Amino acid sequence: MAIERTLSIIKPDATRRNLTGKINAKFEAAGLRIVAQKRIHLTIAQAEAFYGVHKARPFFAGLVAFMTSGPVVAQVLEGEAAVTKNRDIMGATDPKKAAPGTIRAEFAEDIEANSVHGSDATDTAAQEISFFFSGIEIVG
Repeated sequence: MAIERTLSIIKPDATRRNLTGKINAKFEAAGLRIVAQKRIHLTIAQAEAFYGVHKARPFFAGLVAFMTSGPVVAQVLEGEAAVTKNRDIMGATDPKKAAPGTIRAEFAEDIEANSVHGSDATDTAAQEISFFFSGIEIVG
């Protein structure tokens, strides 16, 4: 399998409850390395730009409001099949459908406050990573 990089965001509901370490422990236990990380508070403009693909969807305004409601931890995860592995570790978007032991099954409050975001494909990952990080900030 190929070594990949993917973007992970620990969302405001999880940072508010001090779950960053517990969530990162799950990534690392699964063999993913954190090669870049920053804690930031997204502005409305930044959240709108990042989630722009969803602009026409009815949940867009709520998503932007939620993602700007507190700090997030943006990070780059690296490892074999990192995109798929990260999505498996996160679990289904709806925590009621997430498999036991996944981040969302354990920590999500609801379908919106679901604790984490992860890229859905390698091309998306590259775009999302470059949104938050310059090349010099990623240390492999």
